[in-house]
Amino acid sequence: MKFSIIIPTLNEAASIESCLTALQVLRNDAELIVVDGGSSDNTRAIAANLADHILIAPQGRAHQMNHGAGHAQGDILLFLHADTFLPGNALALIAQNIDINHQWGRFDIQLQGWHFMLKVIAWLMNWRSLLTGIATGDQAIFVTREAFAAAGHYPDIALMEDIALCKKLKIISPPICLKAKVSSSGRRWEKFGVYKTILLMWSLRLRYWCGASPQTLASLYRGGKFWQR
Repeated sequence: MKFSIIIPTLNEAASIESCLTALQVLRNDAELIVVDGGSSDNTRAIAANLADHILIAPQGRAHQMNHGAGHAQGDILLFLHADTFLPGNALALIAQNIDINHQWGRFDIQLQGWHFMLKVIAWLMNWRSLLTGIATGDQAIFVTREAFAAAGHYPDIALMEDIALCKKLKIISPPICLKAKVSSSGRRWEKFGVYKTILLMWSLRLRYWCGASPQTLASLYRGGKFWQR
Protein backbone atom coordinates (compact mmCIF):
# COMPACT_ATOMS: atom_id res chain seq x y z
CA MET A 1 0.00 0.00 0.00
CA LYS A 2 1.57 3.27 -1.15
CA PHE A 3 0.86 6.61 0.50
CA SER A 4 1.05 10.15 -0.79
CA ILE A 5 1.42 12.82 1.91
CA ILE A 6 0.26 16.16 0.51
CA ILE A 7 1.29 19.34 2.34
CA PRO A 8 -0.16 22.72 1.27
CA THR A 9 2.11 25.64 2.15
CA LEU A 10 2.09 29.42 2.10
CA ASN A 11 5.00 31.24 3.75
CA GLU A 12 5.82 28.29 6.00
CA ALA A 13 9.59 28.80 6.12
CA ALA A 14 9.51 28.69 9.92
CA SER A 15 7.88 25.25 10.10
CA ILE A 16 8.32 23.34 6.83
CA GLU A 17 11.80 22.01 7.59
CA SER A 18 10.80 20.41 10.89
CA CYS A 19 7.61 19.08 9.30
CA LEU A 20 9.42 17.39 6.42
CA THR A 21 12.36 16.23 8.54
CA ALA A 22 9.94 14.31 10.76
CA LEU A 23 8.51 12.60 7.66
CA GLN A 24 11.80 11.36 6.23
CA VAL A 25 11.50 7.99 8.00
CA LEU A 26 8.28 7.35 6.05
CA ARG A 27 9.71 7.83 2.58
CA ASN A 28 10.00 4.10 1.86
CA ASP A 29 6.23 3.89 2.06
CA ALA A 30 5.14 7.41 1.14
CA GLU A 31 5.92 10.14 -1.34
CA LEU A 32 6.08 13.66 0.06
CA ILE A 33 4.37 16.32 -2.03
CA VAL A 34 4.61 19.99 -1.09
CA VAL A 35 2.12 22.23 -2.91
CA ASP A 36 3.00 25.87 -2.50
CA GLY A 37 0.48 28.66 -2.96
CA GLY A 38 3.01 31.31 -4.00
CA SER A 39 5.12 31.86 -0.89
CA SER A 40 7.11 35.09 -0.69
CA ASP A 41 9.61 33.54 1.74
CA ASN A 42 11.98 30.61 1.10
CA THR A 43 9.50 27.82 1.84
CA ARG A 44 10.11 26.10 -1.49
CA ALA A 45 13.89 26.33 -1.23
CA ILE A 46 13.86 24.75 2.23
CA ALA A 47 11.54 21.97 1.11
CA ALA A 48 13.41 21.20 -2.11
CA ASN A 49 15.77 18.56 -0.69
CA LEU A 50 13.26 17.08 1.74
CA ALA A 51 10.28 16.33 -0.49
CA ASP A 52 9.75 14.20 -3.58
CA HIS A 53 7.79 16.88 -5.42
CA ILE A 54 7.50 20.64 -5.06
CA LEU A 55 4.44 21.92 -6.91
CA ILE A 56 2.96 25.39 -7.32
CA ALA A 57 -0.79 25.99 -7.40
CA PRO A 58 -3.18 28.92 -7.00
CA GLN A 59 -3.34 30.05 -3.37
CA GLY A 60 -5.97 28.30 -1.27
CA ARG A 61 -5.79 24.99 0.54
CA ALA A 62 -8.51 23.38 -1.59
CA HIS A 63 -6.73 24.35 -4.84
CA GLN A 64 -3.38 23.25 -3.50
CA MET A 65 -4.48 19.92 -2.07
CA ASN A 66 -6.43 19.02 -5.21
CA HIS A 67 -3.38 19.90 -7.30
CA GLY A 68 -1.22 17.67 -5.15
CA ALA A 69 -3.71 14.83 -5.34
CA GLY A 70 -3.70 15.13 -9.12
CA HIS A 71 0.04 14.43 -9.16
CA ALA A 72 0.03 11.79 -6.43
CA GLN A 73 0.88 8.16 -7.13
CA GLY A 74 -0.28 6.68 -3.83
CA ASP A 75 -3.23 4.44 -3.09
CA ILE A 76 -3.93 6.49 0.05
CA LEU A 77 -3.86 10.29 0.13
CA LEU A 78 -2.96 11.92 3.45
CA PHE A 79 -3.43 15.69 3.70
CA LEU A 80 -1.13 17.24 6.29
CA HIS A 81 -0.74 20.84 7.47
CA ALA A 82 2.82 22.16 7.65
CA ASP A 83 2.56 22.74 11.41
CA THR A 84 1.23 19.26 12.18
CA PHE A 85 3.20 16.12 13.07
CA LEU A 86 2.02 12.54 12.62
CA PRO A 87 2.35 9.83 15.26
CA GLY A 88 5.24 7.49 14.54
CA ASN A 89 3.02 4.56 13.51
CA ALA A 90 0.59 6.66 11.47
CA LEU A 91 0.87 4.79 8.17
CA ALA A 92 0.66 1.38 9.82
CA LEU A 93 -2.48 2.42 11.69
CA ILE A 94 -4.11 3.64 8.50
CA ALA A 95 -3.16 0.47 6.62
CA GLN A 96 -4.58 -1.71 9.41
CA ASN A 97 -7.93 0.08 9.49
CA ILE A 98 -8.74 1.19 5.97
CA ASP A 99 -10.80 -1.18 3.84
CA ILE A 100 -13.69 -1.24 1.39
CA ASN A 101 -16.15 -0.39 4.16
CA HIS A 102 -14.02 2.36 5.75
CA GLN A 103 -12.33 4.38 3.04
CA TRP A 104 -11.30 7.52 4.87
CA GLY A 105 -10.60 8.90 8.30
CA ARG A 106 -8.61 11.15 10.58
CA PHE A 107 -6.54 11.17 13.78
CA ASP A 108 -7.26 12.61 17.17
CA ILE A 109 -5.35 15.83 17.79
CA GLN A 110 -3.34 17.48 20.52
CA LEU A 111 -2.46 21.17 20.36
CA GLN A 112 0.97 22.46 21.33
CA GLY A 113 1.28 25.75 23.17
CA TRP A 114 1.49 27.49 26.52
CA HIS A 115 -2.21 28.03 27.27
CA PHE A 116 -3.97 25.36 29.35
CA MET A 117 -7.16 25.77 27.29
CA LEU A 118 -5.46 24.23 24.25
CA LYS A 119 -5.89 20.79 25.86
CA VAL A 120 -9.58 21.49 26.35
CA ILE A 121 -9.95 22.70 22.76
CA ALA A 122 -8.27 19.56 21.42
CA TRP A 123 -10.50 17.34 23.56
CA LEU A 124 -13.59 19.10 22.26
CA MET A 125 -12.37 18.84 18.66
CA ASN A 126 -11.85 15.10 19.02
CA TRP A 127 -15.27 14.48 20.57
CA ARG A 128 -17.06 16.73 18.10
CA SER A 129 -15.42 14.85 15.25
CA LEU A 130 -16.29 11.47 16.75
CA LEU A 131 -19.94 12.43 17.23
CA THR A 132 -20.47 14.17 13.89
CA GLY A 133 -18.15 12.22 11.60
CA ILE A 134 -16.70 15.53 10.44
CA ALA A 135 -12.94 16.12 10.61
CA THR A 136 -10.86 19.26 10.35
CA GLY A 137 -7.74 19.60 8.27
CA ASP A 138 -5.68 19.81 11.45
CA GLN A 139 -6.58 16.17 12.15
CA ALA A 140 -4.71 14.92 9.05
CA ILE A 141 -7.52 13.60 6.86
CA PHE A 142 -6.64 10.45 4.88
CA VAL A 143 -8.66 8.86 2.10
CA THR A 144 -8.35 6.25 -0.60
CA ARG A 145 -7.71 7.61 -4.07
CA GLU A 146 -10.99 6.07 -5.26
CA ALA A 147 -13.10 7.61 -2.50
CA PHE A 148 -11.49 11.01 -2.99
CA ALA A 149 -12.37 10.89 -6.68
CA ALA A 150 -15.90 9.67 -5.93
CA ALA A 151 -16.40 12.59 -3.53
CA GLY A 152 -15.40 15.03 -6.25
CA HIS A 153 -12.19 16.17 -4.51
CA TYR A 154 -12.07 19.21 -2.22
CA PRO A 155 -14.74 21.72 -3.24
CA ASP A 156 -13.41 24.94 -4.71
CA ILE A 157 -14.18 27.15 -1.71
CA ALA A 158 -11.98 29.49 0.32
CA LEU A 159 -12.73 28.01 3.77
CA MET A 160 -14.48 24.98 5.31
CA GLU A 161 -13.26 22.79 2.46
CA ASP A 162 -12.49 20.05 5.00
CA ILE A 163 -16.06 20.06 6.33
CA ALA A 164 -17.53 20.01 2.84
CA LEU A 165 -15.31 17.09 1.81
CA CYS A 166 -16.19 15.10 4.93
CA LYS A 167 -19.91 15.53 4.26
CA LYS A 168 -19.39 13.93 0.85
CA LEU A 169 -17.12 11.18 2.16
CA LYS A 170 -19.66 10.23 4.86
CA ILE A 171 -22.01 9.20 2.05
CA ILE A 172 -19.36 6.78 0.78
CA SER A 173 -18.39 5.27 4.14
CA PRO A 174 -18.20 6.09 7.84
CA PRO A 175 -14.89 7.62 8.93
CA ILE A 176 -12.07 5.85 10.73
CA CYS A 177 -11.49 7.80 13.95
CA LEU A 178 -7.99 6.90 15.08
CA LYS A 179 -7.22 7.60 18.74
CA ALA A 180 -3.53 8.09 18.01
CA LYS A 181 -2.83 11.82 18.10
CA VAL A 182 -1.32 14.16 15.60
CA SER A 183 0.43 17.11 17.22
CA SER A 184 -0.45 20.51 15.83
CA SER A 185 0.52 24.07 16.63
CA GLY A 186 -1.78 26.21 18.74
CA ARG A 187 -0.31 29.35 17.15
CA ARG A 188 -3.62 30.66 15.78
CA TRP A 189 -5.28 30.53 19.19
CA GLU A 190 -2.29 32.16 20.86
CA LYS A 191 -1.98 34.84 18.17
CA PHE A 192 -5.58 36.07 18.29
CA GLY A 193 -6.43 35.05 21.85
CA VAL A 194 -7.66 31.63 22.94
CA TYR A 195 -11.19 32.54 24.02
CA LYS A 196 -11.74 34.92 21.13
CA THR A 197 -10.62 32.27 18.65
CA ILE A 198 -12.89 29.63 20.16
CA LEU A 199 -15.88 31.95 19.72
CA LEU A 200 -14.72 32.98 16.25
CA MET A 201 -14.40 29.38 15.02
CA TRP A 202 -17.85 28.45 16.32
CA SER A 203 -19.25 31.61 14.75
CA LEU A 204 -17.68 30.82 11.37
CA ARG A 205 -18.97 27.25 11.46
CA LEU A 206 -22.49 28.39 12.32
CA ARG A 207 -22.49 30.96 9.53
CA TYR A 208 -21.16 28.35 7.09
CA TRP A 209 -23.99 25.98 7.96
CA CYS A 210 -26.42 28.90 7.50
CA GLY A 211 -25.11 29.53 3.99
CA ALA A 212 -22.59 32.37 4.40
CA SER A 213 -20.04 32.85 1.64
CA PRO A 214 -16.85 30.83 2.27
CA GLN A 215 -14.89 33.73 0.73
CA THR A 216 -16.24 36.11 3.37
CA LEU A 217 -15.62 33.58 6.12
CA ALA A 218 -12.05 33.05 4.92
CA SER A 219 -11.36 36.78 5.13
CA LEU A 220 -12.65 36.86 8.70
CA TYR A 221 -10.66 33.74 9.59
CA ARG A 222 -7.39 35.17 8.27
CA GLY A 223 -7.89 38.41 10.16
CA GLY A 224 -9.24 36.89 13.37
CA LYS A 225 -12.35 39.08 13.07
CA PHE A 226 -16.04 38.50 13.63
CA TRP A 227 -17.26 41.09 11.14
CA GLN A 228 -16.01 42.92 8.10
CA ARG A 229 -15.99 46.70 8.19
